[in-house]
Amino acid sequence: MTDVPASDVSEGPAGSGDAQPGSIGGPADQRPVVPSTPAGADEVFGDRLVVAEHFTRILADSGVSHGLIGPREIPRLWERHVLNCAVIHPAIAADQMVIDVGSGAGLPGIALAIARPDLDLHLIEPMLRRTNWLSAAVAELGLVNVTVHRGRAEEFVGILRAPVVTARAVARLSELAKWCLPLLLPGGSLLAIKGLSVAEEVESDRPVLRRLGAIDEVIETFGIGILDQETTVLRVVMGDRTVQRERTKRKKSKAKRRG
Repeated sequence: MTDVPASDVSEGPAGSGDAQPGSIGGPADQRPVVPSTPAGADEVFGDRLVVAEHFTRILADSGVSHGLIGPREIPRLWERHVLNCAVIHPAIAADQMVIDVGSGAGLPGIALAIARPDLDLHLIEPMLRRTNWLSAAVAELGLVNVTVHRGRAEEFVGILRAPVVTARAVARLSELAKWCLPLLLPGGSLLAIKGLSVAEEVESDRPVLRRLGAIDEVIETFGIGILDQETTVLRVVMGDRTVQRERTKRKKSKAKRRG
């Protein structure tokens, strides 16, 4: 499914005319060599492994031609991208709505939707070229639990709200929090896939997180025994107050002082 809000975010005619992921390719000799499925993939995807393999082929083909994945990433698509994202699924409770901000190549959004058909995934991506690709990939994979939205995260404040928001390699924590935390329900969690320096980011950006209503930060790792390098996730937990309420409160306080 695709939901396109009123938005001026577009890449122009060139973006809208891009080929879709559709069929995986032309002649067999022109198709990219997709890395073999690692043993750990079965543990993560179970009976959905064939869908995950299909997604990996799409990434290796039109994901590269559309500039969503670098060609040098093809040999490590499983380890660094598909499995790297999918292994975090135990961090999400059953039957949850999940908003994936800056979904790009569907990482982690599509990977999670494959691993967890019980989840209701909403992929937010501002670029038309990418949302076209995401929508076609979702259709080709037959994922009925995914909706693609075109626009910036801040455009969906007050429109989409969920107990879980995910993001991967999008921005520094202080900026990421400004985009993602307003989309969370009270008590919800931002799951940010981060690098090894995440602890330093948390220390320096904690004042921003507190102003936005976060009450706790927990660093978690996933993929032990499956990945050579486990996936690091920062869980930022929201308090009972929403960001919108906090902003309204500050505006009222300023108005009183002016009066």
